[in-house]
Amino acid sequence: MQPEQIAANKCFGGMQLRYQHHSDILQCPMHFSVFLPSKAQSEKVPLLYWLSGLTCTDENFVHKAGAQRYAERHGVAVVAPDTSPRGEAVPDDPDGAYDFGLGAGFYLNATAQPWAQHYRMYDYIVQELPALMAAHFAVDCGRSGIFGHSMGGHGALSIALKNPENYHSVSAFAPISSPMHCPWGQKALGNYLGGDRDSWRQYDSTELLGRAAKKLPILVDQGDADQFLHEQLQPQRLTAAAQAANYPLQLRMQAGYDHSYFFIASFIGEHIAFHAELLADTATG
Repeated sequence: MQPEQIAANKCFGGMQLRYQHHSDILQCPMHFSVFLPSKAQSEKVPLLYWLSGLTCTDENFVHKAGAQRYAERHGVAVVAPDTSPRGEAVPDDPDGAYDFGLGAGFYLNATAQPWAQHYRMYDYIVQELPALMAAHFAVDCGRSGIFGHSMGGHGALSIALKNPENYHSVSAFAPISSPMHCPWGQKALGNYLGGDRDSWRQYDSTELLGRAAKKLPILVDQGDADQFLHEQLQPQRLTAAAQAANYPLQLRMQAGYDHSYFFIASFIGEHIAFHAELLADTATG
C-alpha cells in the first residue's frame, strides 16, 4: 500500500518527509520520517535506519539530532521509524510507565500475551520497512546501515548482529548493552517474551557478539555523565563481550556528555561519516 505523505520540508538542499501507513506486521497505523538528500533526485542513494529510544516517536531524531546537514553532505537517506506500535487496540503498560508498552517496543518480536499480536518491531524493521522503502523511494537497500540511541542502540546492534547480510554498517549512541542484565531490559524481555531467560539471549548484543557470522565494525559513543550509565547501559559488558569474541568494537567514552539529544547532535556527523565510508566501500567493492 502506498504510504501517505503528511509533511514535507526542504532542508539543506534535500527533503525531510513524514509518512503514515498501515503496517500488516504490527496490525496498526504507523508513522515514519525520512530525509532524502538532493542526490536522490537523480539516483538511488544509500539508506541509514535510525532507531530511537524510550518515549520517542519518529520525530524526535528529525527535530533534535541535526542529522540532515550531514546526510546531505554524504548523499545518504535516513529513515526514522516510530518506536512501537500505536493505536486504540494496542496494549500499553498497565501502570502507564514510560519504559514499557507504547514508545517502548524494544525492537523485538513479542511472544507473550497480550503483546504478541502487535509488538513485532523486529519484523517491522527487518522486513516491512525495507520493503516499503525499496518500493517507494530512491534508495539502494543493498547499501544499508543501521544506528540508534539507548533502546534504539540496543535495537541497532542486535538487529545488525543477527542480519549481517542486510546491513553494511552499524553504530550506536549510549546503547542498552545487555538488556538481560538491566532493569529496563529485564522488564521488557520478561513481559514481551515471558520468563524463559534463554529466549531473551536472541535480543542481547553481548550474547550475539560471540556468535556473529560476520564481524561488522561497530562504533559506539557513550557519555561518561550519562545518568543511566551504570544501572541501565553498562557498556563494560559490551566491551568484555567484544574482547572475548575478538570483535572490532570501538567504544568512545565522551567526557561530560549525558543521555540527551545534545549528546547525539554533538557526534551525529561523525557517525554518518562512519556509515557513509563503509557504504561507499560496499558500492565499489
